[in-house]
Amino acid sequence: MNGKTRKSEAQIALRKIKEAEEQGKRIIQDAREKETLRVIQDAYDEAKKIKERILTKAKTEAGKKKKAIIQKATNEAEKIKHEAEKEAASLSKNAEKAVSKAVEKAAKKIDQFIEGGIL
Repeated sequence: MNGKTRKSEAQIALRKIKEAEEQGKRIIQDAREKETLRVIQDAYDEAKKIKERILTKAKTEAGKKKKAIIQKATNEAEKIKHEAEKEAASLSKNAEKAVSKAVEKAAKKIDQFIEGGIL
């Protein structure tokens, strides 16, 4: 019986070793899964931070470009306005001269008509 008991104890010990190995494998697998999830979450968080940084930078750059475009358009509008004012002043001056000449010419014709009756 002593041999059977030893064999039985050996079988029990072997079974316990196998159970311990299985438990160890489960622990390792759980740890791997948890680590994988943590790595995935960390990667997701980092991607989110990068996305936010890029978005903020893009908004800043877009704001700068918008401001530059508006400033350029404002400068162009001012330039066109000044040129139009110059042209209007020049046209007004030329129109005044033309009106003055026309008035002088009409006055001479009226004087000629009054003096000689000839147009």
